[in-house]
Amino acid sequence: MYTLHIANKNYSSWSLRPWILMRELGIPFEEHQVPFPSQGSFETYRAFSPSGRVPCLTDNGLAVWDSLAIVEYLAERHAAVWPEDAKARAWARSAAAEMHSSFVALRNDCTMNCGVRVRLKPQSESLQHDLFRLSDLWNDGLSRFGGPFLAGARFTAVDAFFAPVAFRAQTYGLEFTGAAAAYPTRLLALPAMREWYEAALAETWREPAHEAEMLAEGEFLDDLRAST
Repeated sequence: MYTLHIANKNYSSWSLRPWILMRELGIPFEEHQVPFPSQGSFETYRAFSPSGRVPCLTDNGLAVWDSLAIVEYLAERHAAVWPEDAKARAWARSAAAEMHSSFVALRNDCTMNCGVRVRLKPQSESLQHDLFRLSDLWNDGLSRFGGPFLAGARFTAVDAFFAPVAFRAQTYGLEFTGAAAAYPTRLLALPAMREWYEAALAETWREPAHEAEMLAEGEFLDDLRAST
């Protein structure tokens, strides 16, 4: 059986991607959660991940690290990972790769912290551009392939790559235009997303760097997490 190594569900957007994909598609795996250490994670995660980072998937002694590599490894073994239609599959791979490599302002200005609510400070021009591009990209996929997911009727890997954005939208009150406005809510309603969110709220770990990043980005409104 696969083992998926992840960090805190409250913080780890990269861990969420393969986790939500495997849960939604019913791909069995064992979860191995190791919270972010307060003084650097490289040596901690090197015990199972060659890069010293999470997520990492292990399968019969083989380690597959990086969320995109994990998804492609799974796609070679499970047909439902990407859309069946060739055009939809090409679009989905392009959109997932863009999410994997871009949207730097969104990552920096809206660090994932599922269990809190923040009134974001005035948005930088770079963040505004990222949010515009997300609306444009999501509206294109929803229109082109008919929804309700980005590449058609089924949840696939491209939706998994944007799942962390749904939690960021909830935390920071991010808004999108057109059909894209309802897409984060649709993702948040998925059973596996609710499962992840409930587990994130139950975590009592706090990692100072992630907390500081969140507090620097706006007015702190509410903390829904279990007390430490």
